[in-house]
Amino acid sequence: MTLRLLLAVVLAGGVLRAGPEPAKAEPDLGKRSALALDHAFDALTLARDAYAKGQNAEVDKWVKEIQESVGLAETSLHETGKNPRKSPKWFKRAESSTRDLSRRLDAFQQAMDSGDRPMLDAVKAKVQQVHDDLLEGVLEGKQK
Repeated sequence: MTLRLLLAVVLAGGVLRAGPEPAKAEPDLGKRSALALDHAFDALTLARDAYAKGQNAEVDKWVKEIQESVGLAETSLHETGKNPRKSPKWFKRAESSTRDLSRRLDAFQQAMDSGDRPMLDAVKAKVQQVHDDLLEGVLEGKQK
């Protein structure tokens, strides 16, 4: 039992450190967006851990990965060429994930010292912009 847990932790650590490359390698654009957002959540967890250890340089690195992953998810969904209103599966999942990510980023920012909070402003704005675009697409459909 302990060996399995240790193996799972080691494998998960390797995946987390891999960056968004596994998502970029995914040929299915919908799955690519989901993998990219999963990586964004993992990067947020690592950023919180790094902040708890006082490693602000690591926090910056993970924040940039969150922003890159959210951008990759958005780009992948736009590249599908699908109307979000007629084929909402991946769009709605991404909208829900970005909403949750935005909330978690806000909670993380509130937990930070007031002097460190501005380091999350750009990524919060990007996640909110992507969320708003996805929500608009699901509710209104693709703009012609």
